[in-house]
Amino acid sequence: MTEPVRNQNVSGVDIVLDSVSKRYPGQKDAAVDNVSLTVPAGETVVFVGPSGCGKTTTMRMINRLIEPSSGKITIGGKDALSIDPDELRRGIGYSIQQAGLFPHLTIAKNVGTVPGLIGWDKKRIAARTDEMLDLVGLDPDTYRNRYPRQLSGGQQQRVGVARALAADPPVLLMDEPFGAVDPITRGLLQDELMRLQSELGKTIVFVTHDFNEAVKLGDRIAVLGDRSSIMQYDTPEAILANPANDTVAGFVGADASLKQLTLTRIRDVRLLQCPTAKESDPVDEIRSKIASRKWQWGLILDDRSRPLRWVSPGHLATASTLRGLGVPIGELVSIQSTLQDGLEALLAESTASTVVTGSRGEYVGLISIDTLVGHLQKMREAHAHDHDDSDSDSDKAPA
Repeated sequence: MTEPVRNQNVSGVDIVLDSVSKRYPGQKDAAVDNVSLTVPAGETVVFVGPSGCGKTTTMRMINRLIEPSSGKITIGGKDALSIDPDELRRGIGYSIQQAGLFPHLTIAKNVGTVPGLIGWDKKRIAARTDEMLDLVGLDPDTYRNRYPRQLSGGQQQRVGVARALAADPPVLLMDEPFGAVDPITRGLLQDELMRLQSELGKTIVFVTHDFNEAVKLGDRIAVLGDRSSIMQYDTPEAILANPANDTVAGFVGADASLKQLTLTRIRDVRLLQCPTAKESDPVDEIRSKIASRKWQWGLILDDRSRPLRWVSPGHLATASTLRGLGVPIGELVSIQSTLQDGLEALLAESTASTVVTGSRGEYVGLISIDTLVGHLQKMREAHAHDHDDSDSDSDKAPA
């Protein structure tokens, strides 16, 4: 099995499933049959498979929302079946589709639920609540006293993740958490989860039926068949390159080379740069930058370097100020986004390039179709080189 690059900030613990099964009374076949799997500490492992294959049942046995019929589960070396179920669940974060927030409680009280149950004092809970809201990109002063009904679906999901992480559990279980939001919001929430994981290093078990989401988020993917049989358990790169059987190949699909774009974050490729100016800068400054580099467009930023609008030489010809000048930017991507996200943004806007922002929304560069094509070409060359090496190794006589 290929080893993924390990997160250096690991706060998670190993999860081991050893011959775990679930049988319901009156049913001939087991819902989950004899699953053995190790989830390494600090990694995100994604269970992916068709509806009804048992992936959610398998995940829920980890925190005993569903009790196993047989087998053993250890979390950080401790037998999960020997721990009181309520105590076990308070030590495991749990995030579900549509957030599952308590509608009658404020956002602050939702986030502080588990810390309150385990005996934290009010001052510590309040500080932790604000810290978690800030961590998931929600201003505490703005959101702490609101109710779930006053938030968008994407904001509710962010609160759900904040609540799941509030007591700093080593393990986070996520059951199709982004399945009920629109595609753009879903992509942003995926980016946010990857950013959080890079900082926190939790052990995450994530359930989805979307193979693209699995490739984007997983350090490893478990492709599950009937009764949670493990058809392949490996890194996204290895599964894309060498599906274990025809069923796994069906998940990968005919666009495997395009899915390779999901394996690379925008932060990992060289970005283009265009002429920029703050709204408060003189018009002549960006006019001369565009003229000297023969660009068709420049970018206007606010005082915090966040992108606002595109401007052309035509816009600048008679302008006396940059405030309000130009045309809206359209869809943005972040350094956490994948190259696949970048491709979708380019296609949606039908533009030559897409603006890339940093962790605080600041402008950091551009990507273009040429960026993506160049990256795919490098990947193909590297794969061909590895293949040639393996062929030459196979020709050698054994030592």
